[in-house]
Amino acid sequence: MGNIAAFLLALAIVALVIEMLRRKKLREKYAVLWLVVGVATLVLAAFPRLLNIVAEFVGVQIPSNLLFAMSILMLLGVCLHLSWEISVVEDETRTLAEEVAILRTQLESLEQHRHLAAPGTARPDPLPNPRPAPQPSPRPNSRPAPVPETAAPAPAGTHITDRPAESSDS
Repeated sequence: MGNIAAFLLALAIVALVIEMLRRKKLREKYAVLWLVVGVATLVLAAFPRLLNIVAEFVGVQIPSNLLFAMSILMLLGVCLHLSWEISVVEDETRTLAEEVAILRTQLESLEQHRHLAAPGTARPDPLPNPRPAPQPSPRPNSRPAPVPETAAPAPAGTHITDRPAESSDS
């Protein structure tokens, strides 16, 4: 009876993962892990002696301890992978926020330059900002955000090409 319940549970996991893949609710790189877990559970439910044989081969006295140890290692791996993914996404978000801030500053500078270049014309309204720039929350023990290496905005009344070229002597 227990094997049938485990088999049906594993079958439900595999069906759920495939359905989530089909509806694009789960990415393929994450689905592989869950499909492996589901198939491994299907195999262990179909052949319950297999866990005993593997536990005996590895030297674990109680097969359920081997199952728990393997599950804990898998969950640690998932946590480590997701932490790595979050770190990558945080770095990308910080870079994008910095680029948006630079572009916003350049846009405001161009609007101001356009207004100063044509004193007889009415200044057009600046482009509306659909949402404010995200403010990073200060985190303890976090490294400061890198400062982009860009030139300072042109002084009012000068054109960008009027500025002398900056030397890159270091």
